[in-house]
Amino acid sequence: MKLVRYGPPGREKPGLIDADGALRDLSRKVKDIDGATLSPSGLAALKKLDTRRLPAVKGKPRLGPCVAVPSKFVAIGLNYIDHARETGAPIPEYPVVFFKAPSCVVGANDNIIAPRDSTQLDWEVELGVVIGRTARYVEAKDAMRYVAGYCVINDVSERDFQLKKSASQWSKGKGCDTFGPLGPWLVTADEIKDTQNLDMWLDVNGERRQTGNTRTMIFGVAALVADVSKYMTLLPGDVITTGTPPGVALGMKPEPKWLQVGDVVTLGIQGLGEQKQKVVAYKGKR
Repeated sequence: MKLVRYGPPGREKPGLIDADGALRDLSRKVKDIDGATLSPSGLAALKKLDTRRLPAVKGKPRLGPCVAVPSKFVAIGLNYIDHARETGAPIPEYPVVFFKAPSCVVGANDNIIAPRDSTQLDWEVELGVVIGRTARYVEAKDAMRYVAGYCVINDVSERDFQLKKSASQWSKGKGCDTFGPLGPWLVTADEIKDTQNLDMWLDVNGERRQTGNTRTMIFGVAALVADVSKYMTLLPGDVITTGTPPGVALGMKPEPKWLQVGDVVTLGIQGLGEQKQKVVAYKGKR
């Protein structure tokens, strides 16, 4: 299944994309695409539905984040061997874990807002893993049973905030508003045969910047779910974003090409859909 949330920000309704690519309303069946819906029993109930009987949604409404705001938005750094090399960082012995603020979550095609005082705005196409059942001290051999599905994530980053103004941790440069586009939809785990062989790409203004595949992950999905579950309880609806392949601005030589206001970022992952975002200026008050 391809599960979506559609409608204006803060008022999204649950839906799904049927076999013909049409958007169907799920609001009479579930409250939201949240932990309850993504649990094994919740997904089993959805799979029994006759999608032809669900109301079709007219027009082309905005697609919001494919998961309701998670209790935790866990991120993994330096998890692709080719990306670690391009940044000059040592290959991690253990997964590098940091957090993105849940308030950074937006829809797949919503604007990226350049924060006030931003000078080093960067992109990162990543595979998102959505948890489907409570995970605590999970073994790697069992870890995939705890995954409800997958989605595309742009781990938007402000490198000056991340690397200079955050000292030894990265959250300042990772959790700004709009820095976590999720979607366009959540693809349930049963539809993805091999999470460790998915092609990934990202363009800026039509120019290819990232080309990669999840097979170059240092720690695969199962290993990540198992590792994170040792240090915190993962709840249904929580999101883990699993790292990025090479091609980020930070790794460009001789000079990075940081995102600028007006730039358009498009990105996608095999079988999981595509995103498109425009960079806009922050218009709030100082």
